[in-house]
Order: sequence, then C-alpha cells, then structure tokens
Amino acid sequence: MIVVPVYNMILTPDATLYLSTEQLRKSAGGRGVSAEEKVVLIVAKEKDGAVGEDSFYPIGVAGVVQDFDQRGFTVVRTQYRVNLESVGINPDKTIQLSISRRPETDDLDRGMEQMKLRGLKEEMRKFSSGFGWKDTAEYIIDQIDSVGMAGCVMSPMLDCGNEERYAILAEDSREKRTEKIEKLLYEFMEVGRITNEANTSQQQEIQQRYKEAAIRRQMDLLQKELDEMHPENVTDAEKFARRIADSGMNETARAEAEKVLNRLRQEGKDSVESGMLYDYLDFVTTLSWKKADTERIDLTDARRILDEDHYGLDKVKERIIQQIAVMNLKNRQSGSILLFVGAPGTGKTSIGKSIARALGREYVRVSLGGVHDESDIRGHRRTYIGSMPGRIMDGIHKSGVSNPVMVLDEVDKLSASYNGSPASALLEVLDPEQNNTFTDHYMNVPYDLSDVLFLCTANSLDTIPGPLLDRMEVIQFQGYTPLEKKWIAKDHLIPKSMEAMGISPEQMTVTDEALECLISDYTMEAGVRGLRKTVDTLCRSLAVRAATDPEAVIEVTPDEVRKLLDARPIRHDRILPEPKAGVVTGLAWTPVGGDILYIESVLTEGKGGLRITGQLGDVMKESAQIALSLVKLLFPEEAKALENHDVHIHVPAGAVPKDGPSAGVTLTTALASLLTGKAVDTRIAMTGEVALRGAVTAIGGLPEKLMAAQRAGITKVFIPEENLYDLKDVAAEVKERIEIVPVSSVRELLEAVGIIGE
Repeated sequence: MIVVPVYNMILTPDATLYLSTEQLRKSAGGRGVSAEEKVVLIVAKEKDGAVGEDSFYPIGVAGVVQDFDQRGFTVVRTQYRVNLESVGINPDKTIQLSISRRPETDDLDRGMEQMKLRGLKEEMRKFSSGFGWKDTAEYIIDQIDSVGMAGCVMSPMLDCGNEERYAILAEDSREKRTEKIEKLLYEFMEVGRITNEANTSQQQEIQQRYKEAAIRRQMDLLQKELDEMHPENVTDAEKFARRIADSGMNETARAEAEKVLNRLRQEGKDSVESGMLYDYLDFVTTLSWKKADTERIDLTDARRILDEDHYGLDKVKERIIQQIAVMNLKNRQSGSILLFVGAPGTGKTSIGKSIARALGREYVRVSLGGVHDESDIRGHRRTYIGSMPGRIMDGIHKSGVSNPVMVLDEVDKLSASYNGSPASALLEVLDPEQNNTFTDHYMNVPYDLSDVLFLCTANSLDTIPGPLLDRMEVIQFQGYTPLEKKWIAKDHLIPKSMEAMGISPEQMTVTDEALECLISDYTMEAGVRGLRKTVDTLCRSLAVRAATDPEAVIEVTPDEVRKLLDARPIRHDRILPEPKAGVVTGLAWTPVGGDILYIESVLTEGKGGLRITGQLGDVMKESAQIALSLVKLLFPEEAKALENHDVHIHVPAGAVPKDGPSAGVTLTTALASLLTGKAVDTRIAMTGEVALRGAVTAIGGLPEKLMAAQRAGITKVFIPEENLYDLKDVAAEVKERIEIVPVSSVRELLEAVGIIGE
C-alpha cells in the first residue's frame, strides 16, 4: 500500500486521477510502482511543512493503480473513503497508516446524477472553448464519468482553500457532496464568463444565482484584501457580518441579525435608528451562542474547594456534590434549580461563587431585590427608546459563556406592579422544560438557557409565589453555632481582615477568649455578616497601633476587645435568677436566628376576662385563648378563681411585634403555673403549638431556637414529638449541652415540669 499526501486537491470516491509517477515512487520509498497496487490518498493540512502524525486530516481515499501513460502520469482509480486510525512516519520518510473504511450515505439518485453530469460536462466544454487548450480539455472531459471526478479534474484551477476542498471529502451524504462540487464548479466557471447569457430560461435562473454567488465571493475576497491592507477602514456592517458568520447563532437568531444588519446598511450612519441598530447587533454578535463542552468534575477536588471557602454547611455541600455527580453521569447540565433559604450572612450568595469555582465555570450574580418590572427579567422591546436586554441575558452576555453559574439573589424580595410580575417572568427562566427557548423581548429570538446552573437565594419562603417555588428545590441554611462562628472567624474572617488592613500575621494574634467575647457580646445573628463587620472594626483600630510601632506584637484579649470596640455589648436575654409562678421561658425564631422570650401572666380583679399585651399577632392571640380553655379543663377547681379575676398575659419587649404558631405550650404552662401557684424551673424552656384536644403539635425553626436556648443558659428544652426528625439539623454542640425532651400532649408536659402530679 502506497500512501500519497496531496494538498489543495478535491478527492472523492469513484474518480479517475492522473498522478505524477515520480511522486508515487517517492511516496513508495523510491521503489517501482506496479499495476493493481493499492494507493491511499491523504490530505495534508499545509503545503510545505514538517511531516508528522498531526500533519493530515483524518479522512482519506483508498484506490488502486490502473495504468501508466507515456506522459509520466499514473492512472489511479479511487474506490472508497477511509478513516485514518493512526499515522506513522517510517525512517525512510514514507508514511505508514492504520485505516478503516468510512461508511457513507448512498442517497444520490443515479439518473439525477447523470443528468447533472451531462449538463456540467456541457458547461465545461463551453468554458474550455474560450481557451487555447480546447482539444486537450475535450479529451479530459470525455473521460469524466461522475460529478465527483469533475471536481477532481477541475480542482487545481479552483479558487478555494484546502479546508473547503477537504470539507467536500468529509461529507458523508453523496447527494450533498455532489451538490457542493456542482456549486463550486459552476461558480468558478461563472467567474470566467460572467457576461454570457444562458440559452434557456431555466438555465438563466440557475446561472443567475451562481452569478450572484460568484460576484459576492469576489467582492468578499476583494473586501477582505482591502481590510487586511487597511484594517482601520473596516465598516461596521462588514464587522457585524463577520461576527454573525462566526457566532454560531441558531437559524432564527441569524435571520433576525441579518435583517437588522440590512436595515443598518440601508439607514446609514446619520439615521436616527442607526444607534439602536448598532447596539442590538453589538449585543447579539458578542453573546456566546455556542454550547460549551461538558467537562467531568473531580468530586474530591470539588469538596476541597467548598470546604476551603465555607466552614460547616455540610448538608448544603453534600447536596451540591450530588448535583455535580449527576452532571458527571449524564454528561450535561441536570438536576433541580436550587433555592438557598436562610438568615442573612449564612453564606447563601457566597457559596454560589464557590460552586462556580468547583465546576470551573464563570460566576454571575443577578440581584433581584426590589425588582418590580417584568421587563427587568424579559428585557424591553426595541420599539422603545432606551430599550435594553433583561437582567438574565445581560448576565449571560457579561459572563462571555453560555453555561455560567448564575445566582439569582433575593428572589423573595420581588414585587409586582402595573408593569407586570417579575416572579411570573422567572417561571420560564427556571423551568427546565421551557428555558431552552427563552426569548428576551430585546433580542426577540430564542436563546438556550438549559446549560446555565441557576442558584436562587431568599431569606424567607413566605413572599415567594407558589408556582415559582414549585420549580425550585429548597435547601435550608441553618444559623451558625458559636463554635462554628469561632472557627469561621479564625480561619476566614480575621486573616482576610488583617490582609485588607495591611496587618501581617506576626503583628497580631487573637486569643480564643477574645473571639468568644466578640461572638457572644457584640453580635446577635444567625450568620456571620455582623461578626465580619465587628472584626473589621477591631482590625482598623489595631492598624493604628501597628502603623505607629511596626515592631510591636499585639495580643487581643477580651479586655482589648472591649476597649478597642468602644461599643456597648449586646444584651442577650438570660435565664431568670429565680422561678416565679405564672412566668415560663419560651423560644422564638427571628430573621437573625433564635431568641428566648418570657411569657408572664398575673391575675387581677375582674370578671374572668383575658387581656393580652406585648404586640402579639392573631395567631398568638388565638393560642392564648386555646391555652386558657385547656387550663380550665385541666384544673377545674383552680379555675373557679377566674370567676372574680381577669387573666393578664404579657410578653416582654412590648415594642417588638410577635406572632407565629409555636407559643401555645408556653402560654398553657404559664397559665397552669399561675393558677396552681407552682413555679417552673427557670432553666427549662419549651416550644410547640397546642390543639384544643390537648395535643402538642409541630413547629418550625427548631435549630435556631435550640441555639438561642444554649446561649441563654437553658439546660432542658421540651419540644413537640413530631419535631424529633428535625434534630438531625441541630448542631452536635447544642445537643450535647441541652437535654431535649419530646412531648406529645399538654398533660405530659405539665407532669414533666412538676405542675401536675405533686
């Protein structure tokens, strides 16, 4: 088998080629070439260059030597296409191949091919008649038995590049391959006799198209040469035309872009609309339309990155690793839209940047807080002055890729107005069944968002519409325990703050006691945002001392913290010094974590009325009514005192509104304690709602409430039995320090605290 490299030549199966006998001998290592010997023609990427394994395109043509003529040419008949499995260079510079036959689609109608061949040969005769080599051309044309062979024969004269010639060989469809060759030959011949008229009306119509294509090709070539000579004179229209050609747009987007480009050409630079047309074309042609290749993500490396950037959040990290694993298995973007819900400062937004780093993708953050116009999501129609794309497509454009990690921040703070509902507009964005054809009003063409990894954040689920929430998977971000805050401060906050303030690690050390003082006395939050601000304030104060005495080594102690911060420590509610009948400790959830609260009750002279103070909401007021009814049923004798007395219930911090379905057991216990005169241990707290039948029902926010209990010095907490499953989300540090007792009924709770049974 002789391997012959060729350059700038059209190769097709079932064609007769005339190759230089000397070239064949050289390719055979200098030996003679015999008839019926197999030949493989391969296409070189460069005309003159060092021959190596990567010097050739991956498809070639196999054939056989048929004859030798007296002019020094060898007649080779090509048979079929082959795939180059491997390429090797022998010491004698000959090429060694490992090949396999490449299948092709035989969709060419032989009768149609012969009809096209007759017309093509006739045109070739007419074309050659205007040149001095008509007789020779007639002989060669007579030997042509296929359109593919016509392309091979005319190949040396065609004005096209090596890539375009190879693209014909690489086409698997015989019909499409024939059409490409036919079009190329007609265009070439039309350039030579562009003024001739066709003999028939049908030929005139066909040739007119070829003529236009030939003229455009010549114009493009001439314009390209002019642009290379004077790059500063490239017109906007030409610049956009090139961008459109290279952008990889879908057909709908390409048609719209070309339509706008034609308008720009017609309007001219002085038109009122030229600026709008320019901005549109600049946006869509610089947008990433090509789908990015899916890369396999190393799960171990992804875990390491997530752990580097965030302390704790094990449940969240595990869910993200699961998402990455599914993407690896399916080799594409897959899985739910994740919604991170939690208090401010718990790392919801920042973990999005870590996920992008773990995936090796671009990161985009889109803030939705306060957005009330649907056009902010879908974009403004181009009929309006100052129109612009929506925030989603603007984020994609800024990222420069089609598959960024996009964090939609604060989706719970979207609001509706007469301009439409942004939350409704997000439905199409976040729905995997729809977002592959998302249409921004400004672009007015579909764009595929299926490769974008959307992450949403919210502080609360209450204000998120049901249809939007249904498209997302909710992941709760629990508050940090004091121990977790301590490690976050040591490993992340303090080093970053010292670097920002210009303090070297040798100049300052912070003791564990000082960190505990910072956390307990100067912050009250579920996250660490306030802690970061406090650490920054501390480091700024120390920066003055470090600048004054660069050699000094500063050790930060609790006393230094109190002196440098110069702020009043935050007052946290602590357990009462001694128990009192009618006063019971409850637990509450707040937007910044958990807190304890006291339910206080007293009897005053009256006629059995109920008075409630402390800015309680409707839910807590109803809980108080239920609690009073339950106590009357449980303690009928003691309840007789209510005939001549009113009950006054108060929850301190009267200026702060309070509501929620979790204070029922505390209210009931407080009233039972009041009527029986039996005080409840101040180290006991409780949370849970009650039903009129006496059952204790489930509540929410248990991890935050238990953390508040630990901080306040509570040693025992009663919780609803239905909330036992939620204990898995409670930090081990909290469960070790607090005795957690589940109860299912009010009677069981009152017996446990000593009000019943003594």
